[in-house]
Amino acid sequence: MTERDKMLAGELYDCGDKELLAQWHLAKDLVRKYNLCDSKDSENKTELLKQLLGGFGQNLWITPPFYVDYGENIYFGENCEVNMNCTFLDDNKIIIGDYALIAPNVQIYTAFHPTNAIERFGERKENGTFAFCKTQTAPVIIGDHVWIGGGAIIMPGVTIGDNVVIGAGSVVTKDIPSNKVAYGNPCRVIRDNI
Repeated sequence: MTERDKMLAGELYDCGDKELLAQWHLAKDLVRKYNLCDSKDSENKTELLKQLLGGFGQNLWITPPFYVDYGENIYFGENCEVNMNCTFLDDNKIIIGDYALIAPNVQIYTAFHPTNAIERFGERKENGTFAFCKTQTAPVIIGDHVWIGGGAIIMPGVTIGDNVVIGAGSVVTKDIPSNKVAYGNPCRVIRDNI
C-alpha cells in the first residue's frame, strides 16, 4: 500500500513521501498561478482548475487567493461560489454539492495528527533532524444548497447535509443534518432551515 493509499484510507501515513510531495508541490504551483491570474481571465482560471481539482460542475467561481494541499481530492458540484482566502486541506476527499456558497476565510480540514509528539514526529535523528509529521485523514462531505459563513472551520470527518447554513466563525466538529441552521464553537444546530 502506498503512502497515498494510506492517506486516502485514513491510516497513519508519511507526508514526506516522494509521490505525495510531488503532488503537493504541483498543487502549490497551480494555485500560485491561479491566484495571480487577472481577475477577468476566466478562461485561464478554468484551465488551471481543471489541472488542480479532482472535478467540478458548471459555473464554479473561486475568488483568489485560494489555498489547497493537493487539490486533486477536491470535488465541486454545479453553481458553487468560494469567496476569497479559503483554505482546503484536502489530504482526503472534500466533496461539495451543488449551489454551495462558501464565504471568505473558510477553512476545511481533512488532516489531523497524533496528539503524542513521539507518534507525530518519531524520535530525533542523530544529526538533530526529524521526519515529516505523521498524519491521518477523514473526508469532509458538504451537501447541496449549503451556505458556510465567513471564518468557519470544518474539521476532518464532518458531513454537512443539504440546505444547511453554518454561521460565521463556527467550528464544525460533528455532522450537521439536512435543513438546519447551525453555529457556534463548537457548532450546534440552532433551528430548522425551512
